[in-house]
Amino acid sequence: MPLHRLTHLSRYLPFLKWFLEYRSQHLIGDLMAGVIVAIMLVPQGMAYALLAGLPPQIGLYASIMPLILYALLGTSRTLAVGPVAIVSLLVATGVGQLAQPNTSEYLTLAMMLALLVGILQMLMGVVRLGFLVNFLSHAVISGFTSAAAIIIGFSQLKHLFGLQLPKTESFPELLQEIWQHLPQRNSITLILGLTSLVVLLVFNHQLQPLLKKLGMPQNLILPLTRGGPLLLVLVNTVLVWRLQLHEVAQVKIIGEIRAGLPPLTLPTFDLKSWQALMPTAVAISLVGFMESISVAKSLASKRRQKIDANQELIGLGAANLSAAFTGGYPVTGGLSRTMVNFSAGANTGLASIITALLIALTVLFFTPLFYFLPQAVLAAIIIVAVLNLIDFTSLQRMWQYNRADAASLLITFGAVLGLGIEAGILVGVLASLCLYLWRTSHPHLAVVGRIEGSEHFRNVLRNPVKTYPHVLAIRVDESLYFANIKALEDYVLHAVSHISDLQHLVLICSAINFIDASALETLEALFADLNSAGVRVYLAEVKGPVMDQLEKTDFVEKLGRERIFLSTHQAMLALGCN
Repeated sequence: MPLHRLTHLSRYLPFLKWFLEYRSQHLIGDLMAGVIVAIMLVPQGMAYALLAGLPPQIGLYASIMPLILYALLGTSRTLAVGPVAIVSLLVATGVGQLAQPNTSEYLTLAMMLALLVGILQMLMGVVRLGFLVNFLSHAVISGFTSAAAIIIGFSQLKHLFGLQLPKTESFPELLQEIWQHLPQRNSITLILGLTSLVVLLVFNHQLQPLLKKLGMPQNLILPLTRGGPLLLVLVNTVLVWRLQLHEVAQVKIIGEIRAGLPPLTLPTFDLKSWQALMPTAVAISLVGFMESISVAKSLASKRRQKIDANQELIGLGAANLSAAFTGGYPVTGGLSRTMVNFSAGANTGLASIITALLIALTVLFFTPLFYFLPQAVLAAIIIVAVLNLIDFTSLQRMWQYNRADAASLLITFGAVLGLGIEAGILVGVLASLCLYLWRTSHPHLAVVGRIEGSEHFRNVLRNPVKTYPHVLAIRVDESLYFANIKALEDYVLHAVSHISDLQHLVLICSAINFIDASALETLEALFADLNSAGVRVYLAEVKGPVMDQLEKTDFVEKLGRERIFLSTHQAMLALGCN
């Protein structure tokens, strides 16, 4: 096939870019990364499936075909796709309203949800709607993930303490139930869970510096530090089996996990269920994509690689579609596993394919080994995994820099905890948009004067400048639209009313990128009123695209082309202000 045709085809099949250029030296990194991520993903996949209210093998099923499909269709060479905590919580929230966890109906709805997410993300990618995620600001995402992480952590306390709690969707009710049932805790389960927490925290934060200090080779440090969850699973499984703790101490275990590759399944096409699941599917599509694209872009920039947001949507959509047809549930790119994949030396999507093949071997031959695995260990794995999602540093930084963004974060955080996951996201988005509208409805306007001996004009309140009694120059630092044009009108009329000798008003438009129809109509009326009052209006530094739009109306002719200047300096010279 000619090279130009392959280049064109690689736009739709991104794996061709790395497959055709594959080098033998890439294999070691891909193999190492694939093995290490598989070691992480086996216990995490089972843990996240339980968090989603599904049997543990469903998390493993969702870690096979989705990884392969994304490796072929995604543009990131290091993104590690699979079950993640936030999406698992969204699944539990959305599907839990329609069916009881760990039932066949619940599993059917979870696969249906994966199908909906896949369809939505594929469509968004095909029609290039990746920009929609811009409505989820960093403040909203930070507030949501922090609150969701807290909900996830507390939801796992029942497994950590060995409690029997009634099902609840409310976080305050969950706290109340935990407090009321705390005297019924299982001491042995609690010991296993707390010990697992301590071991995982040591593996995550203390072991790596210690091994470096001892002079261990770098290529051995990463597998050892990231193998903590799997080591805990194996040790605790053997411990429960040998001591029969599930019988003598009523320690809850995973039980039987069906062996074998995931069966090909056909999700149910039920319109009523689709409508009920659609809000959750939209939330997962957007939140999952945001989580994936942020880490993918960050790591790609370190290797000077390019990420195509719309193709990423197609890749993630294909991954979710494959999950729906292979007994899985919604997936996305995981932050911690992606960072490990990158650090372990992943060079191409082959690393993800190797991970998928190792997970397939696990479900084929090794699932019986997890029969005696205590649920408290998986709860500990989840709690430690979501600790990194709690982000109060962003709140502190936003509070110092922009109180409106900090308010969006706090509103989203409180709404998710108080109202629930989906309602919290919606409230956060609406709050962010409302705060944006409020901020832009109060544009920054500045009276400017000339800096002595120069052609530069600056704010009279910030700099020692020269002004002129018969000319008022106002700089508009915002695009003009229906929500803020009244603020400009009031500011101008107030300023004009306080200068008795005023003859000329110069509006400096250097920061105006757009003027909508409502704003243009108000400007025309304002200029007419000022002209009647003996004040002539001039424009300076109008941008080309804005001028092109104005040319389509009779605004320029009414104002007079001779009143529009390329620079503020030229306008002031024309008005006799040297």
